[in-house]
Amino acid sequence: MCHNVALKGSVGVGSEVLDTDPTPGQGDQSSFGVRDCTGSKALRPVRGVLLAVAVALPAAATPALAGDGPSARPGPSTAASTQVAPPWDFESGASAPVLDPAEVVRESLYVTAPVDSDHDGRDDEVYVEVVRPEVTETGLQVPVVYFASPYFSGGNPMEFHDVDVELHVPESANAGERAAEVSAVRTTEAADNEVARPAIRSAYEDFLLARGYAVVYAESLGTGLSTGCPTTGGANETAGARSVVDWLNGRASARDESGAVIEAGWTTGRVGMMGVSYNGTLPNAVAATGVEGLEAIVPIGAISNWYDYYRADGAVVAPGGYQGEDADVLATYVHTRSDRDVCAPVIDALTEAQDRVTGDYNEFWDERNYLNNVDRVHAAVLAVHGLDDWNVKTRQVAQWYEALAQHDVPRSIWLHQAGHVDPLSIRREEWLETLNRWFTRYLHNVDNGVEDEPRATLQREDGSWAREADWPAQTASDAALWPWPGGGSEGELDPRNAVPGSPTVERFADDATRSAQSLVDAPSSGNRLAYYTSPATQDVRLSGTPRVDFAVSFTRPAANLSALLIDRAPDGSTKIVTRGWTDPQNREADDSTSAIVPGETYQVSLSMQPHDYVLPEGHELGLVVLSSDREYTLRPAPGAGLAVELGRTRLVLPTVGGSSTLAEAFGR
Repeated sequence: MCHNVALKGSVGVGSEVLDTDPTPGQGDQSSFGVRDCTGSKALRPVRGVLLAVAVALPAAATPALAGDGPSARPGPSTAASTQVAPPWDFESGASAPVLDPAEVVRESLYVTAPVDSDHDGRDDEVYVEVVRPEVTETGLQVPVVYFASPYFSGGNPMEFHDVDVELHVPESANAGERAAEVSAVRTTEAADNEVARPAIRSAYEDFLLARGYAVVYAESLGTGLSTGCPTTGGANETAGARSVVDWLNGRASARDESGAVIEAGWTTGRVGMMGVSYNGTLPNAVAATGVEGLEAIVPIGAISNWYDYYRADGAVVAPGGYQGEDADVLATYVHTRSDRDVCAPVIDALTEAQDRVTGDYNEFWDERNYLNNVDRVHAAVLAVHGLDDWNVKTRQVAQWYEALAQHDVPRSIWLHQAGHVDPLSIRREEWLETLNRWFTRYLHNVDNGVEDEPRATLQREDGSWAREADWPAQTASDAALWPWPGGGSEGELDPRNAVPGSPTVERFADDATRSAQSLVDAPSSGNRLAYYTSPATQDVRLSGTPRVDFAVSFTRPAANLSALLIDRAPDGSTKIVTRGWTDPQNREADDSTSAIVPGETYQVSLSMQPHDYVLPEGHELGLVVLSSDREYTLRPAPGAGLAVELGRTRLVLPTVGGSSTLAEAFGR
């Protein structure tokens, strides 16, 4: 995930917000002074796209006693301390700024993780920086907001996989050659082995310190000053990030630079995690271990299943804007520890295990599927995602949120209209208030009623915001539209009936040299099929996951299959609302490849990325079917033919109001 503002960290408040990252490894380099525990000042480089450099958040008030807050739990340290009445003010249901964020203690230390991922015979160590209110020196205990990231020390140059390749055919003569071609692609020169000591700071730091939290930063295994190896979401990375929560609760050991034991007697042991992209994925991973003391997480643009980040039902699919990236490429990018040779075999193993040949789900991906352990999650989850995020796609948050609901985990969701960004840059004041109330409830343990409020906050296309009971919309249900002949130029989408009578088949040919948008805008094309409704007579809201149920045959034993949902305005302009991909060889299961016999018709279901979208009155809704999607899928040579049987093909939409809404809006 080395892309957008996130899989490389969060955007700073007040900085320009982009939907895509700078080129990996070429972020802004700057530095600022950091005061350590001894009072000395050291200049350390910091990467501009990481957890953002200092920005002016709401000013902290002068410390003032406001009565006793909730009693602190006994600290994890055995060291004696004098208990101090906390000066918190929770009158509004949110923590007021009662501390001076400039009056802090900064510590650097190494937490021992119960894993040896670099196979050097020693437990890995996680490099940690602690920033805590100075009043904790006199006995006050505070909760913690914890940021874990593989990006705090920047990244390396890297090379992406070639995507202009032929697709895998089961048991074909070229299978061995194809595997060798894929495994040989990853070659890169590491960056300078001298790793500068990172100066880590979040855009949220002052805001949190003023409200009675300590802020803790940790470098993921294999990055910066941590040992171990990066594995792109593997179990060792989860163990490394979890170990910091364990240390904060007295269950793991830590040392300083000199080797002296460091304990965390200054904390209540109540911990929250947050971050954007990879930095938000680690909270999901740690929460799925059920670790005691992790009370809340705020995953922003985060991954819940790494398979769905790099694959789609058997198809090898790239993050938006990063064609050719895969798990090994990302691990190479973040591998910034100074002695990198030790991890070369680990990263080479990723290349083989990720399987870019078949694209099948396997043990490698199962290890990186946090949905497997969602039943262990007890931390309250405030999930945030952009509806226009094509880096970490919306399926990641939708499936995570649904699984949390099935296990009755306290949860809330924010969905905005932007891409892969931090909501701090979109709706600053309201977001900070929401975050403050969430952490006040679950970290300060104040009963402010957030769990009884509407769970979903959604930004609409016009920029307005709405609160709803939950998401997807509770009144949404599946409703179908059927394609009618004419797709080479433009066929009809009918909300009432499929094409009757004998099979009606429409054909097109793959051409991965054409972009999806160019095929949408072409008045006619032999490389796609297009179907549209009549202009809507009323607004139509979709909320959930669209899908296409195909009856389709192929002229070759391998082909991509892609589908786009289109909004066409009265002036003829088009917008791709959402899209989806599948490998027809995985039509039965994503973990097994089944051969395709050319000419034989198969039932293939394709899920698009979940969305919440209002089609305005007067606009037309369209379905465009293509084979390869140039920006996302592998790109074989043009020519594979596909034939769609219209009578057994349908577009299924999660529609507020269900089938009657589609009939009213698009009935001719």
